[in-house]
Amino acid sequence: MGGMQTVAFFVQREVLRDITAGIGITCVIYGLSLFMPVIGFFGAMFVPLPVLFYRAKLGRAPGLTVLVAATAVMAAILGRLSVDILFFIEMMLLGFTISELFDKHLSIEKTVLYASGVVLVSGLGSILIYCAVAGIGLFDLVSRYVAENLKLTLALYESMGVSQEAITVLSNSLEQIQYVLIRIMPALISASVLLVAWANILMARPVMNSRSLPLPDFGSLNRWRAPEPLVWALIASGLAILIPDKSIKMLGVNGILMLLTIYFFQGIAIVSFFFEKKQFPRLVRILLYFLIALQQIFLLIVIGLGVFDMWMDFRKLNTKKE
Repeated sequence: MGGMQTVAFFVQREVLRDITAGIGITCVIYGLSLFMPVIGFFGAMFVPLPVLFYRAKLGRAPGLTVLVAATAVMAAILGRLSVDILFFIEMMLLGFTISELFDKHLSIEKTVLYASGVVLVSGLGSILIYCAVAGIGLFDLVSRYVAENLKLTLALYESMGVSQEAITVLSNSLEQIQYVLIRIMPALISASVLLVAWANILMARPVMNSRSLPLPDFGSLNRWRAPEPLVWALIASGLAILIPDKSIKMLGVNGILMLLTIYFFQGIAIVSFFFEKKQFPRLVRILLYFLIALQQIFLLIVIGLGVFDMWMDFRKLNTKKE
């Protein structure tokens, strides 16, 4: 009996240590994203990863403990509940949900879509509750948030030594930029959640494999392609932009942004396929991926690969099927 109690004590201590580590890592990643914007922009994408990992390693209850405790720590540091804290909670919820879906062994498409759907729905509900408590309308909240971030961006550009001429042009265009950003916010948020879910699933694979944790077999993701009928939705969204009505035009812009995100996944799968086929060294691959992330022209090329793959079949997947 004494031996069993000793084993139980050591197991509980190990679990407690893992929970503490999960809370600490999550808070550090989010802290970097708040206080070091340039570096933290990329770090913020991986806020879900610690929760995902410790939920998979320890189980549902300890995973929830990491989520709740990390929220309490960051709220105490910031001294208030804010939109930033809601974002933090939703990112952790994304990691927790992905880990839950891993247990169900769904396809990669369903895993990304279901996890993103949970976060988007719960996020909208949280924002509406926040608006009700704060006594502010949803549109006013979004407008204020966008305006504040545009001012921070302008200040960041000034501190980075951007030319005064460029700063003046940007400053004079803030109202127009704000107008557009507010109206494409649904697509920006949805696309961002899809991108973060996709990135964390990719990052979770080597991390969980290194600890021998169970992981769904999604197959070779560099052979993934979007459903072919999706291209008609892209064409319809493009045509909507040509219609003079502003509401329909903005609907088309939102549709294009969402669909191009999906075709980015297909494009990056093509890039990964050829990296593997040509046996590029790992360091070279990492550098090229960073180049794609940082340079818009390469990003657009990757998206173009995804869009035109339906007709060009760059990886010759259809030929292999036949």
